[in-house]
Amino acid sequence: MRRRVFMQRTIGGAVSGSISGSIAGSALAAIAATANAAEPTDPGDPLFRISLAQWSLHKALYAGEFTHLEFITRTRDAFGIDAVEYVNQFFKDRAEDRGYLREMNRRASDAGVRQLLIMVDGEGDLGDPDDGARAAAVTNHIQWLDAARELGCHAIRVNAASKGEREEQAKLAADGLRRLAELGAERELDVIVENHGGYSSDGAWLADVMRRVDHPRLGTLPDFGNFCLDWSRSDEPEAWYDRYLGVRELMPFARAVSAKSYDFDEQGAETTIDFARMMRIVLNAGYRGYVGIEYEGSRLPEHEGVLATKRLLERVRAQLAPEFDSAD
Repeated sequence: MRRRVFMQRTIGGAVSGSISGSIAGSALAAIAATANAAEPTDPGDPLFRISLAQWSLHKALYAGEFTHLEFITRTRDAFGIDAVEYVNQFFKDRAEDRGYLREMNRRASDAGVRQLLIMVDGEGDLGDPDDGARAAAVTNHIQWLDAARELGCHAIRVNAASKGEREEQAKLAADGLRRLAELGAERELDVIVENHGGYSSDGAWLADVMRRVDHPRLGTLPDFGNFCLDWSRSDEPEAWYDRYLGVRELMPFARAVSAKSYDFDEQGAETTIDFARMMRIVLNAGYRGYVGIEYEGSRLPEHEGVLATKRLLERVRAQLAPEFDSAD
């Protein structure tokens, strides 16, 4: 079940078209292309690192098979992964509980797990047409900025949710995101936007919003799978934006990457998304940071789906390393 469907909310309106254009000349794109390699890389470092998005295990978490705190150690023990991307739903009432956040820090430190970011949903639309509701949404996100800072994260992931026509939504989303990015800057945190339905799943639209705001603390989190413009018509090809084009348009602003997966063939390849093609786009943009596993399939159990995605990313990394090591 998709996170946006589970929460019964849609980001933006249905989109019937797209606007493509070059982003190569943007000053913000130049800044982001330098910043999106999350850490300095040495010759012995992997081409990219692998993290685990908590949503990959949402069924088990909601079923009570383990707790949010246990997710931290499970990431290391069950999957051999040393970095996590949280979802705020799983500690919704704990954002301001400093004791709880300290316990998260303790467990992460003991397990040798880095806490990268918090994916924030359900705190209002940052592009709400109502000025008061938009301001309230910005305010509602502050607690997650503070929690992210407490946990040593580099960012919170938010949504560019709005209503109205294409141009109006872009203006409204840019306003809310600019306000939040300024608050993030005060805390030395990035605010990153995922393609997550509606106009935000139109790569050209979201890239345009990034250029409008033009803030060094605002970026994107390209997701390989979330390019449906209207989930009520998800069975229609016209409701889908070209995922490879979309990732290419969003990568100049990327501060994280979500490797969405659904199912795998007998050779271990993802059946919906060409991971080698997608990771080549990611790496060609100069990105050398974490790539987060976000398994969202139904055929394989979550545990197996995470491991299958990890194996695929490792295989693609080995396949592409000679090409990009020589280029670097």
